[in-house]
Amino acid sequence: MQMPAAGEAARRDGPSAGPLDMAALLIKAYELGDMINQSADAADYLYWKAQLERDEEAQELIRRFRRAKERFEECSRFGRFHPDYDEAKREAAELKRRLDECLTVRRFKEAEKAVDDMLHEIAVLIARAVSDDIKVPYGDAVRTGCGGGSCSGGCAACG
Repeated sequence: MQMPAAGEAARRDGPSAGPLDMAALLIKAYELGDMINQSADAADYLYWKAQLERDEEAQELIRRFRRAKERFEECSRFGRFHPDYDEAKREAAELKRRLDECLTVRRFKEAEKAVDDMLHEIAVLIARAVSDDIKVPYGDAVRTGCGGGSCSGGCAACG
């Protein structure tokens, strides 16, 4: 799919370039999605996602981490003066450390980041094809609190 250089279409055709053919644009978007799904990064992501779902030890750690995180968040509502605050914080940190040491979790996070990076690069290319001034959010600006990993509560694996 050949994209025009940034602002090229506007300079060539001016503001009255005509109506956007949304059907054609959507077809191209689906084609791009198919190409992404056929990439090595997407295959690696799907492989490690399936491995993570089958890894009973990792799933138990994820469940325990979720409970510990919820407990810590509940204690945090009352601040450091909550009687269980330090213990809840320690437990959540310990389970997070154990998750980070789990090979399946690490590989899943790496594969997830590779796909995320690829999608960001594509978003930047599309935005720059329209204008150099279009901002493309990335990192924490678009994440939902999971930090890009599967085990901190914000992604598909952790809910």
